[in-house]
Amino acid sequence: MSTTADSPLMSITARPERVMCRGDGAYLFDDHGQRYLDFIQGWAVNALGHCPPEIAQALSRQAGTLITPSPALHNAPQLELAARLTALAGLDQVHFASSGAEANEAAVKLARKWGRVNRDGAFEIVTTEGGFHGRTLAMMSASGKPGWDRMFPPMPSGFVKVPFGDAAAMARAVTARTVALMVEPIQGEAGVVVPPAGYLRELRALADAHDLLLILDEVQTGMGRTGSLFAFQAEGITPDIMTLGKGLGGGVPVSAMVARRRACCFEHGDQGGTYNGNPLVSAVAIAVLDVVSRPAFLARVREAGARLRAGLQALGRRHGFLEVRGAGLLLAVRLATPSAEAVRDAAMAAGLLINAPRPDTLRLMPSLRTTDAEIDEALAVLDGCLAAG
Repeated sequence: MSTTADSPLMSITARPERVMCRGDGAYLFDDHGQRYLDFIQGWAVNALGHCPPEIAQALSRQAGTLITPSPALHNAPQLELAARLTALAGLDQVHFASSGAEANEAAVKLARKWGRVNRDGAFEIVTTEGGFHGRTLAMMSASGKPGWDRMFPPMPSGFVKVPFGDAAAMARAVTARTVALMVEPIQGEAGVVVPPAGYLRELRALADAHDLLLILDEVQTGMGRTGSLFAFQAEGITPDIMTLGKGLGGGVPVSAMVARRRACCFEHGDQGGTYNGNPLVSAVAIAVLDVVSRPAFLARVREAGARLRAGLQALGRRHGFLEVRGAGLLLAVRLATPSAEAVRDAAMAAGLLINAPRPDTLRLMPSLRTTDAEIDEALAVLDGCLAAG
């Protein structure tokens, strides 16, 4: 199908003309029969790869039992998922939604309600330059992508931006109006930007010192992507509010805002959503969580991430990368020239899907089940594309 101006599909981004028809594990297949090794996986969504049997079985079982009763009624998968998530995160209560942006909206609403109840109406949230929290109006204002807070005026206000990774700048931005600090543990859409070691611990201490809420957007880093179930666990801290999406459903749209009891101040009518926590998506999320929460699975993610990183570093020595960065299976390379899109396109033509989030940056987000052979295949294709120039 064409996506030109006369297409029934609204054009919101540039897409290749090929149509993807089938997925199997690490691979996608298009309408011409070409196979692609997929190191994007739906933007870190397909934690278990394409069409994993656990998800297919969970969907089939639950679709034959109960798809959705109404958000005004309990359902068993929702309650089980809530209990599992809160226990694993060391938090107390959860609100489910359908996308990461929705979960982040809910986090901001909860923080502002908490500020009204506990902090004399404090409402400002300190976020970071380069941050990405979603595409709703409020989340575009919260995000730190240049120009995003001016694209669809009038935009929601109350977000203060500081450089990412700079805890001192965050501290200087705190005023009597501040209610929360909101960051990604690793900035994904900015090109896998990793903060200095101890950054989250400094923000935790800052929030505690000023009686603020610490909100961690783990939509991209959560669910095992960085080698621990949640990225904050590697820093040895606990946020007041965490948001999840992407990998939580393994390809099915479900997200979550998980919070400590001290932050949970919603009253009836403050928050809702037609599809929130429906049994179909909750059953899938339970199936995904069953796999990715296993210590042996997370150990394998770390092992695979180390192999991919070492391979990228070897390529970097041959082709002049300026940096390899990231954690687990969320990795990026910074090229010496703004040639990322050309490399991405050459890789696709050679059967490898990678992402170019910045002109000089390539991002790799394979299935958390990626094998050594798949990693080696991806590195060989990327090597050839870089050598061809």
